[in-house]
Amino acid sequence: MSNTLQVRARFIGCLILFLLGSWVLHGFFDLLAWAVVLAIATWPVYERLLASTELNGKVTWVALSLTFLIGAIIMAPFGYGVSRLLEEVETLGQLFTHAQNVGISPPDWLETLPVIGHWLKENWLKVLGDSETFNGSLQWLASAKTFNFTKELAGQLVSRFFGFLIILLVLFLVYQHGNNLGRQVLASSNKLFGEKGCRYFLHATAAVRSTVNGMMLIGLGKGVLMGFGYAFVGLDNPAILGALTGFFAIIPFAAKLVFSVCALVLVAKGHPVEAGSLFIYGMTLTLIADNYIRPALIGGAVKLPFIWTLLGIFGGLETFGLLGLFLGPVLLAVLMTLWRDWIADLDSLSKTNDQ
Repeated sequence: MSNTLQVRARFIGCLILFLLGSWVLHGFFDLLAWAVVLAIATWPVYERLLASTELNGKVTWVALSLTFLIGAIIMAPFGYGVSRLLEEVETLGQLFTHAQNVGISPPDWLETLPVIGHWLKENWLKVLGDSETFNGSLQWLASAKTFNFTKELAGQLVSRFFGFLIILLVLFLVYQHGNNLGRQVLASSNKLFGEKGCRYFLHATAAVRSTVNGMMLIGLGKGVLMGFGYAFVGLDNPAILGALTGFFAIIPFAAKLVFSVCALVLVAKGHPVEAGSLFIYGMTLTLIADNYIRPALIGGAVKLPFIWTLLGIFGGLETFGLLGLFLGPVLLAVLMTLWRDWIADLDSLSKTNDQ
């Protein structure tokens, strides 16, 4: 009787400690999940570096080098964007001062637009046409607290930056102790769920890796193709714009933000035909890549049907945010494996009863 009480007390104590630990760490769960996803996706690269003759067995140096490399790859587009923004601050300031003095004249091509061109020009003149209307519009925006988001945005950027540093730190530690952690997880899965538990865990890691590989391939392909599109319509720095599009293409339908802005720039320069062509070209690539190629790449690697892969991507994105891009397909892949095992067990049981 005393042994039973001790077992129950130990179980209740462990449960309480687990809940307290989860409560303490709940604000970092998404950061920890991102670190684990990155570690699983890049683990083959880590093992190759670890087995190389130059770095053979140097776990800390390999982990540190790969962590810095991943951090640099992720931060490079943001760093470039910030540098270009700082370069344009002076120009934007001059334009703002000029607008306060004389307003902003509507572009010549605006009135040539069919049906709504004249109406757009009239409203442009009412809002931005001279210094008085421009300053009045600016005062209205300020009174509507449109610019108050700047402080919140700065706070969010600082918070995201420190969160990114935490992800890199956890990633470094996972690289260092990943082999031991993997063995412990496999042993625990085997003890709790048997041999199938290990298979489910390995299937989940394969799903994460295939999801990341699919995202990267889609981003690379879309970046290259959109780069050719930017060059064809005559935009400056098409290679850089293509790289930026490829980076955003990792998120479904996010690349359209980049080529839509580029199309607006072309419209502002008086090239509406090129702008429309670029927008249609980008939307066609986005629809094909995100609705057909991406699910096929991800689902094919883990034997997940097309429709479930597509629902996993978009359902995960809606439920868990950006992290759901990886969690959604992984959850559905494991559920599909459980379903197949269930059907196989039923078939085996049916055959046994028939005999």
